[in-house]
Amino acid sequence: MRRWAAFSTMSVVMIVGFALVVPVGQAADAAKELAAKYILATAKAARTVYVKGVVADVSKGGLKPNEDWVKDDHGVMLPAQFVKEVGKELKEFDLSLVGTDPLYASNAAKSAKEKEMLAELAKGKEKLIVAEDGGTTIGMAADYAIVDSCADCHNNHPKTTKKDWKKGDFMGAIIVRLK
Repeated sequence: MRRWAAFSTMSVVMIVGFALVVPVGQAADAAKELAAKYILATAKAARTVYVKGVVADVSKGGLKPNEDWVKDDHGVMLPAQFVKEVGKELKEFDLSLVGTDPLYASNAAKSAKEKEMLAELAKGKEKLIVAEDGGTTIGMAADYAIVDSCADCHNNHPKTTKKDWKKGDFMGAIIVRLK
């Protein structure tokens, strides 16, 4: 009888414990998803301000953003480099870019799940998606050529394999990876 009581008590404790842990885990997942969405919204807004404000203004003054901006005292980074440089400053999570036709290997999807998510965004029905990939929460926000100079830069880049980009084209995504 005591064994039955101990077994019953242990079973109840395990069931209650499991019931408490599952929602906590679900709450943590929901918090990570929300965090990914906020981070992506902020990164997209910052990049848009950079493109339409800084890049547009310096271009009027005769400066052209370029990849070698670090070597030029009057150089201005490209919008993609802006996002990647912000990402380098962050230690709490990864922020970068992933492209459909990346100029550099560092901008390629890093897993099958990322490729799947990028393909989903390319369909144009979703602008932002979040998913789990092996313990990492991945968020992607669709990234478009928001001005003609985005398309022109990619079309004229020596490493490009695609030469028909135009303003408004889906080019990839801003990506956040949360562990």
